[in-house]
Amino acid sequence: MTEAPFDAFRYAHERRTQVAWLSQNTNHLVPPEVVQPALISAIRDRLYEGYPYAPGQPGLKETVLADLGLSPTTATIISAGATEALYMSLRALIRPGDVVLASDPSYLIIHKFIQLAGGTVRELDIYAPPYKLTADRLNEAVTPQTRMILLIDPLNPLGSGYAPDEVRAIADVAKDRRLLLLHDVTYRDFADRHTLACGFYPERTLTAWSVSKNCGLAGLRLGGMVGPDDLIQQALKYNTNDLGVNVLAQVAAAAGLSTKPQWFPAVRAQTRANQDRIREVVEAIPEVHLPVFPSQANMFVIDISATGVSPPDLQKELLLTHGVFVRAGNYLSATYGGRFVRVSFSNPPADIERFAQAFPVALAKLRKAASSARVATAHATP
Repeated sequence: MTEAPFDAFRYAHERRTQVAWLSQNTNHLVPPEVVQPALISAIRDRLYEGYPYAPGQPGLKETVLADLGLSPTTATIISAGATEALYMSLRALIRPGDVVLASDPSYLIIHKFIQLAGGTVRELDIYAPPYKLTADRLNEAVTPQTRMILLIDPLNPLGSGYAPDEVRAIADVAKDRRLLLLHDVTYRDFADRHTLACGFYPERTLTAWSVSKNCGLAGLRLGGMVGPDDLIQQALKYNTNDLGVNVLAQVAAAAGLSTKPQWFPAVRAQTRANQDRIREVVEAIPEVHLPVFPSQANMFVIDISATGVSPPDLQKELLLTHGVFVRAGNYLSATYGGRFVRVSFSNPPADIERFAQAFPVALAKLRKAASSARVATAHATP
């Protein structure tokens, strides 16, 4: 009988309070008083008994658009996480044979949605300086079949960010070539500064937003898409939530977004201190490095390729032995996933210190095991 593969997520969820969760870029730094009173009030009022207003609870769209700095009349989708809005939009706008330009590494779920729509993703290798897309490379890659540019900014998993002139240049490529531009800004609040591409190319830019990371609401699943009305209306044809999105999620999102300027600067400051601490650990280990530092998001990757240790093995060792959950890179790149683990750091300092103590120990153990295996193989070879 074949043994079932190890399910890291089941293991971690069963021990959620015992695990330092550095695997999914979730935000564990938002003060509980930001959203808990709003949720408690909504539960006491028994809002969960009725269907929500399908286009979004009154005032939520305006709050979202104000947070993005966009006109209150901008067309908006409220969905069960940005993932759902991405699926709707790509199914509506990508046709069989269309090509979308994207990066490698990337958030591959979006690539999957493009393929489900019949499109092809041309993944441009960015696992080298400057570790992000450039207007020149995109311009060279455009063909008559190209339909869209996917810009994830800041980039999951590397943490690369785009300066205003870089965003403008990419938007200009899309505009000059009459392409759609999909700008995923899930991690924008963690950046030193952030620029929306729709400010340069409003006619054909879609902006995916989320409250999972900035407001620490990943478990409530709420996000959406904003953009030109004609594109948003096409996407809504694929909406299956015709009775609305979770009402408690909407209440929590409104509470978080409306107060974010008061508490998010402290969250950003702690994430920067946390990544500084992780860098100290990484720099002390031979043959391990951070491709991108500082990260403009709440995660980055640690390249362990020179150590001979596989990312899945390191993920498993950290989780089982130390209760520290990081993510193996194969989730984010078929080409480069075997080189790195992704570590998120919007966590309490105790989680980061737990990682700091565990990472060198786990890596040393696995390096020793790999070295012993190589020696044994060499001796066994005639």
